[in-house]
Amino acid sequence: MKIIDIENWDRKNQYNFFKNYEDPFFNITATLEVTNLYRFCKVHKLSFFLAGLYVTNKAMNQIPEFKLRLDDGKVIAFEDIDISSTVLNDDDTFSFCHFESFSSIFEFIENGLRTIENLKKGIVGDSDVNTIAVVHSTTIPWVSITGFKHARNGNEKGIGIPKIVFGKYYHENNRKIMPFSVEVHHALMDGIHVGLLFEKMQYIIDHLK
Repeated sequence: MKIIDIENWDRKNQYNFFKNYEDPFFNITATLEVTNLYRFCKVHKLSFFLAGLYVTNKAMNQIPEFKLRLDDGKVIAFEDIDISSTVLNDDDTFSFCHFESFSSIFEFIENGLRTIENLKKGIVGDSDVNTIAVVHSTTIPWVSITGFKHARNGNEKGIGIPKIVFGKYYHENNRKIMPFSVEVHHALMDGIHVGLLFEKMQYIIDHLK
């Protein structure tokens, strides 16, 4: 990782404007076509849930703004970030699970399945609990969401971790459409960067073979 020189940063003005907002986060909810992702998972017998996390993680690692975090008044740029997600337990409660970044979707999912299995067995490490080089994710497979409001504590505006939500996909003209919510810190990025995330995710999905 490296520390950004804020005085010579091209978004210094935006950073200074938004950093002290009581609520500096903005949220965009739009849709992705996941027809090819669903097909790919069926062909290769892969977890659709983990495949979605892989696509998001890969796309975010291609956008520098999604790898920026705040730490004690400093802006830090990470080389790579991982993704963590809520995982539903058998009793309808949920746990948090940390998934490491891999370049291959097959490696990512293989590691992800192992991570979930370890969670169910109670083999959970605590080394990633407080990491900030991560994106927080959850899935709402029961509702085709059109918006989302996250629960946040007061400290989170000083960290700037993005939060994402996958909603229930639906069918439209023989296509599978999934709502997807992205919430980010406005001192670190703008709408153009969230738009780029949707663009890159759709490209990755469409080119899975």
